[in-house]
Amino acid sequence: MPKATILGCRIHRVTMAEALEAARGFLRDGRPHQIVTSDASMLAMATEDADLRSLINAADLVVPDSTGVVWAARRVGEPVPERVPGVDLMERLCELGGRLSLTAYFLGAAPGVAEDAARKLEAKYPGFRVTGTHHGFLKPGDDARIEAEIRDLKPDLLFVAMGIPKQEKWVRERMASLGVPISMGVGGSFDCHSGRVRRAPLIFQRLNIEWLYRLATNPSKYKKVALLPHFAWLVLRRGRSAA
Repeated sequence: MPKATILGCRIHRVTMAEALEAARGFLRDGRPHQIVTSDASMLAMATEDADLRSLINAADLVVPDSTGVVWAARRVGEPVPERVPGVDLMERLCELGGRLSLTAYFLGAAPGVAEDAARKLEAKYPGFRVTGTHHGFLKPGDDARIEAEIRDLKPDLLFVAMGIPKQEKWVRERMASLGVPISMGVGGSFDCHSGRVRRAPLIFQRLNIEWLYRLATNPSKYKKVALLPHFAWLVLRRGRSAA
């Protein structure tokens, strides 16, 4: 797959359809693969977190998950064809799960959220089954128990909602031992799919200001949004050398 490099991080220049085709390949292969949904805040964090930067560059698929990443790729002369939002990619994988009778494990978010998201997605995509869930408020000892449960259930898909970069690092550290064909950090996607959080109206999505709606409806997101101007400054300062 063709790639762009932004602030030292590799991004695959794929459409949603191409990302799904890559995922099909991961499922056929059967070995563990990590999908990273890279937004501007993640790339800004990676400039000061070498471990995160290494993780992104080693992932099997890194999709451009924000308007900022699409803009930055164009600025460095390696444009991506479109934005591939993580919340949509997760749903499309669940839709694929309905057609292929796949199973999944949902880990993360507040108590009850993963279960609600699982029920709604199972109802929407018959044939898709969520065989295990656990909230993200983990206590000492929970990790080992959850890992054992995932190994026992052998899901095809693992979605982890713990926030950037904790979810990506959780996956990377365990993917080899868990053996799940596709693992992906999904941020707030469980909240959206459960119905607890309303996604931005289409007009916000089409104008590429979904972040503004999220900030207005959830001011606690200000720390993540505050990284956006910093990201833009880094890209503009480095110019073509941002790669």
